[in-house]
Amino acid sequence: MNRPGERTWDLTIGPDTVRMIAEKARAISAAVNEDYADGAEHEVELDEQSRDNHHHDGLAEEAEADLRGEELRELIQDLNVDEAAELVALMFVGRGDFDAGEWAEAIAEARPRVNRRVADYLVGNPLLGDWLEEGLEALGA
Repeated sequence: MNRPGERTWDLTIGPDTVRMIAEKARAISAAVNEDYADGAEHEVELDEQSRDNHHHDGLAEEAEADLRGEELRELIQDLNVDEAAELVALMFVGRGDFDAGEWAEAIAEARPRVNRRVADYLVGNPLLGDWLEEGLEALGA
């Protein structure tokens, strides 16, 4: 039961879907940061006079991050226009551009960004996972 004055948000996109997207976004962000962990770069002797630094371990991690990124992009591209706009608006609320009371304004700002490149726009934000969770939290979803 809602208390007087408490706002209930009717989201087209399910909060569980948003949480799944946030989790995948965090995994991508973590994988990119791990690419540069100690021990990933090795010095290789080509001949007696030539040396090269070679980064083979990180390539596998990078490929894995690329596959996860592609999977996340596909998930976002499969959303309908309303769901994608809400996802962008949740990111806006989560990063502090709007507060929960400005949800309609956040949606209005998000709608023009929902085009064929919305997935790239969202995935390109390294804190996307955190911002989506914070957006949900702000809305009480």
